[in-house]
Amino acid sequence: MGSQTFQNYSRGKSVQKAYDIAVERAEEEHGHQEGYSGEINSSAGFRDVTKDWKASKMSIDKFVETQLDRLTKHQGAQAICINEPKSNSNKIKTQVEHVVTPGTKKWVLMYVVYCNGDRITGAPTKTEALKLARSYSEKHQCTTIIKMERRLEKNDHSVVAKVTYKKSSDEKDGKWLFFGWAAC
Repeated sequence: MGSQTFQNYSRGKSVQKAYDIAVERAEEEHGHQEGYSGEINSSAGFRDVTKDWKASKMSIDKFVETQLDRLTKHQGAQAICINEPKSNSNKIKTQVEHVVTPGTKKWVLMYVVYCNGDRITGAPTKTEALKLARSYSEKHQCTTIIKMERRLEKNDHSVVAKVTYKKSSDEKDGKWLFFGWAAC
C-alpha cells in the first residue's frame, strides 16, 4: 500500500468539529475504500500544531512543506488554525416563545405501541394496544413493545414553549488547515 499527501480546509466551532466535517466530506467525495482513500478520512486522527507554526515564524506553505517531509502516514493529520472561532457573546443565548392554548388540559393514560424506538400507534386500553401491536408485529415481522404514557387528551396542543438559539452578531466558526500523509 502506498501513501499520498492531502491538504483540506475545514470550518467548525472547534478543531475536532472541523476535523469531523473534513473526514465526512472526504468520505462523501472519495469513499472510505477500507481506509485507503488517500484523503483525510484515512488518517488516524489529528494533532493541532498551530503553536508550532506560530513559533516557527515560517509562512504556512513552508511550514506545511517542512512537516510533510518529516511525517508518515501513521502519524495522522496535522491541524493549523487559520481563523479562530468566535463563540456566542450574548448574555442570554436563547429566546423563549410561550405557546398558550385556551381551555383546560386533561391528562389521560395511553398504551403506546413502539417498534425499534419509533411510535407506531396508541390506544386507551391495554387490550386494544395488544391487538394493534400483534397486528403490526405480524405484518412487519418485528418485535413491538407497549408503554404506558400520560398524554394530553387533545394531543395536537401539547407544545407549551419553543426555545430558539439566538446567534450573536460576531459569532463565527473557526477555519483550520488539515494536512498530512494518507494511505492509498
